[in-house]
Amino acid sequence: MMTRARPVIQVAGLRVIRDSTILERIDWTVEKDQHWVILGPNGSGKTSLLRALTGYLPPTEGTISVLGETYGRSDWRELRKRIGIVSSSIYQMMADHETALNSVLSGRYAQIGLWGEVAPSQGREAARILRQVECEYLKDRPWSHLSQGERQRVLIGRALMARPKLLILDEPCAGLDPAAREHFLQFLERLAHGPSAPALVLVTHHTEEITPSFSHVLVLKGGRVAASGPKARILNSKLLSEAFAVPVKIRRAHGRYFLSVPPRPTVVL
Repeated sequence: MMTRARPVIQVAGLRVIRDSTILERIDWTVEKDQHWVILGPNGSGKTSLLRALTGYLPPTEGTISVLGETYGRSDWRELRKRIGIVSSSIYQMMADHETALNSVLSGRYAQIGLWGEVAPSQGREAARILRQVECEYLKDRPWSHLSQGERQRVLIGRALMARPKLLILDEPCAGLDPAAREHFLQFLERLAHGPSAPALVLVTHHTEEITPSFSHVLVLKGGRVAASGPKARILNSKLLSEAFAVPVKIRRAHGRYFLSVPPRPTVVL
């Protein structure tokens, strides 16, 4: 008899309360071979949910399991080494002189800045990952000389160096110009379809960043789950109008979803 694979992420009854309620009764499951988007307006709880998943925001109630490990019963410091994270917080900590190759290498140890001896096999693996993220030509270029799009790809390479089963992308397109954003999203699509691709969780508030490989969407509003499920069911004008508290229209084209806000009626005085 075949046993069902354990979920990549399983959150049940999650509440986080500090001075006020930050997250309220979050239930969410990410199964193997699913790629999810966490969508919602600013202040909806997206970043707080990520912090809870990675052990930086302990729950008040409920359970969090990631890659088969349960918060409170496992060493989350070790678990973080199995989770790839690309976020602005890591971006800002990188040293200007660090080369792209060394930036990738540092991901093996979940550390900022490479120090100590590096085995030749690790150097070869980092070079292979740079090719995988289409940045081999940046190998010896320092961080300060990389464009924002190049930095995002190198950070993904850094995350992949730890061979993660889960890759979390926290608004990775922030700050990219339109052309750089499209090139990055095309790269992300190729990564999702590559061999041994980790489960992807993309955090955004832009529906147009949801590429075809993403299968499911979790919509947050005010720290609660507004909707959760397959992408085709969730991404509709009515549901997102409620989530963003403003009338919106969703248009689908070429496997992507584009959100527009109709103009308000002119008020005649």
